[in-house]
Amino acid sequence: MADLNEEILEFINKNNNLNTLEYANTHNLDHQKVIGAVKSLQTYDGLLKAEQQSSKSFQLNDEAQHIVQHGSHEAVVFNSIPDTGISQAQLMSSNPNAKLGFSKAMANGWIEVDKKNADGPKVMKKIASINDEVQQLLSKIQALNLTDVPDKSIQDLKKRKLIAEVTINSFLVTKGDKFTTKLEKPEKELTADMLVGDLWKTKKFKEYNLDALGTVPEGGHLHPLQKVRTEIRKIFLEMGFTEMPTNNYVENSFWNFDALFQPQQHPARDAHDTFFMSDPITSDKFPMDYLERVKQTHMNGGCYGSQGYKYDWKIEEAQKNILRTHTTAVSARMLYKLAQEETFKPTKYFSIDKVFRNETLDATHLAEFHQIEGVIADYDLTLGDLIGILYEFFKKLGMTELRFKPAYNPYTEPSMEIFAFHKGLNKWVEIGNSGVFRPEMLEPMNLPKNVSVIAWGLSLERPTMIKYGINNIRDLVGHKVNLKMVYENPICRIQK
Repeated sequence: MADLNEEILEFINKNNNLNTLEYANTHNLDHQKVIGAVKSLQTYDGLLKAEQQSSKSFQLNDEAQHIVQHGSHEAVVFNSIPDTGISQAQLMSSNPNAKLGFSKAMANGWIEVDKKNADGPKVMKKIASINDEVQQLLSKIQALNLTDVPDKSIQDLKKRKLIAEVTINSFLVTKGDKFTTKLEKPEKELTADMLVGDLWKTKKFKEYNLDALGTVPEGGHLHPLQKVRTEIRKIFLEMGFTEMPTNNYVENSFWNFDALFQPQQHPARDAHDTFFMSDPITSDKFPMDYLERVKQTHMNGGCYGSQGYKYDWKIEEAQKNILRTHTTAVSARMLYKLAQEETFKPTKYFSIDKVFRNETLDATHLAEFHQIEGVIADYDLTLGDLIGILYEFFKKLGMTELRFKPAYNPYTEPSMEIFAFHKGLNKWVEIGNSGVFRPEMLEPMNLPKNVSVIAWGLSLERPTMIKYGINNIRDLVGHKVNLKMVYENPICRIQK
């Protein structure tokens, strides 16, 4: 490239200008290579001026290039006929283009057919010699010599689909204000050696573009789950909720199950539904007075008007470490902490984080997913308050048609499953669970007796899949996710 740059400068110095297309043709060079060299020289301030020019030309297809080498189809047919003639059947089988060549040769008056021949139609030459104008015209067009090619011939060749019109962009290059044939690459930085002896005064330095934005980094794309999570988090904050700390994926069975009045024989505490830790296998730090009240509540109901579960509660079960199966374990910790305050203050909590369950993987279930949970603790809350807050919350998510179905949860009574009408599917779909926390869960924490806690939860994955039109959860989360989907999915907008 350096040699080509010097040759171009020398050419312009002698001729005052240069047309990139003509220069490429006369020097047998790739035109794009010449343009690249000119653009490289334009980086030198004031060295060259370049004006873009456009010209029409014609491009030969494969058939036309074959004609340039071997002659037109009609000329090949004519030259295949001996002076004594040839049978039409034999001529037609002589080459693949014989039929087209025969037709053109007949139209040109080069050949004739003797249909009265006893052995069948016989093709004879009608003239002694021909001039293959098609081959000659295509050769001139290929050499870009269009000065003596008639427009009618051009149109005929286009009709035969042998050539196609193309636009060729070239540049007319002339001398700039600072033109020179000796190139000195500008320096990128000032060095200590340049400062010694004032060498820097004779050097040219590259200008710095201080307004350049720089290269956009490749990383940092937000996953659809994070976009929907951010929008839902904003909704909770707008409604006056405080976010709970949920940075403990490993939980012990006491906070995950026992504190929620979930019996130790419950199926959810089986290895088929829960991931148990092997190291460390147990925990031993508990608020012992609270643990004792929870134990008595499980065994005989304590003194809260409950009968309990009537079984022998074992601390060994409560000590087992697990991957938390719901963020309600965090809610239990926060409510216990709230109960230890000298004066109770009504509080609204929320959390959005991962939970883990030993599920069978399919299109709608994974072994880990995100749970969204809202909790409100206040005096004398009722089921009506829960329904009202659910309507307000899901309204902000764009879901206005809700239904509620009675359900059973070990730690809420009454409990309700939440359904919303999905306009896209044209049916009601379950979107979450809710309820009022039982006294057996709250009163061992020493919360005031007239304090009620309402709560609801839903997954983050389901609204994200609906929002982004994803049918299989493994296309949203996991090692088979298409990263292009992560890079290009739109921002999340929830109509509030």
